[in-house]
Amino acid sequence: MRIVIAPDSYKGSLSAKEVGITVMKAFSSVMSDATISVVPMADGGEGTVDALVYATNGKIKPMKVLGPLLDPVDSYFGVLGDEQTAVVEVANIAGLTMVPKEKRNPLQTSTYGLGQMMQMILEQGYRRIIIGLGGSATNDGGLGMLQALGARFYNQEGEPVRPIGAELAEIKTVDFGSLDPRLKECELLVACDVTNPLCGEKGASYVFGMQKGATPKQVELLDQWLQQYAHLVETNVGKSFQHHPGAGAAGGLGFALLLLGARIQSGAQMVAQATGLEEKIRQADWVITGEGKTDFQTYYGKLPMYVASLAKKHGVKALLLSGSVDSGCDQLYEYFVSLHSIMRRPMPLEQAMDEVKELLFDSARNLARLIALTV
Repeated sequence: MRIVIAPDSYKGSLSAKEVGITVMKAFSSVMSDATISVVPMADGGEGTVDALVYATNGKIKPMKVLGPLLDPVDSYFGVLGDEQTAVVEVANIAGLTMVPKEKRNPLQTSTYGLGQMMQMILEQGYRRIIIGLGGSATNDGGLGMLQALGARFYNQEGEPVRPIGAELAEIKTVDFGSLDPRLKECELLVACDVTNPLCGEKGASYVFGMQKGATPKQVELLDQWLQQYAHLVETNVGKSFQHHPGAGAAGGLGFALLLLGARIQSGAQMVAQATGLEEKIRQADWVITGEGKTDFQTYYGKLPMYVASLAKKHGVKALLLSGSVDSGCDQLYEYFVSLHSIMRRPMPLEQAMDEVKELLFDSARNLARLIALTV
């Protein structure tokens, strides 16, 4: 029997690789003669660097940058196996999980560290950069990143604004003439499965602002400020990107990267191509995927759905094994044989995260025992 394990990360607790290996160990303990492939997946969010580096036999390069609260943090970027491509992810530079819950406020967070990381990558000679946009704590429209890369933004008094979301309201003049000229030599690829525009009811602030700590009033203000900011920037560069699908990703980072000439691609598809996932699934009997939390949004394009759609395309049976599975997920049965949560009893989230490997192993072993009966 051939089994492909292709999970997303369980955000905040286990990387996709750790999930995959834990499930593999559980299945191997029951089905010692099965051929099991672990294919860690990501969609541009947490784990994108690890998934692509793992798939291409690349390497990790540790770096120190300013985090979402503009404090120094330990981060890293990856170099793929071709030794020509660098890959970064916003989740480990300006990620929501990097900000304590009591400090989550997108008016005070920044993407400055991403610009710093890109500068370091340029200094090391790389000119092809993949940027994963999921999991950000920010809503600054890429202001911080652009400042770190040399762009200038001034307030009414002609002073530089600070690189945080609240300062979007203060910008009166923009100067892109001092952008790092090496960016013109770069191929920038954005891994992102979010298609939201920058502003409006489906934009960055209204759709994602509250989960990053914004109040309803702050969401309204951030949307207004992003509109003003976009008008100033687009007037300066002579191009319009605010309505482009994905411009609203990562609190408007998509917009800023489009300004730099980036191309937005499906993160899940990008990782799948790098890993050869579809061919592995085509040859499999079962596919197991999952994520930290499965809810109604999963059906509308989250990573497990992408994996399950490949399985369905090739007539392969798919199972979902997630940290939790909300009610209202019946549409998923169109793609999955069954849906499973690793939660075996009521417990606080913190306890579940502490025991996640044990819970995952036990649940995966139970699934393996069921599948073994079909042989």
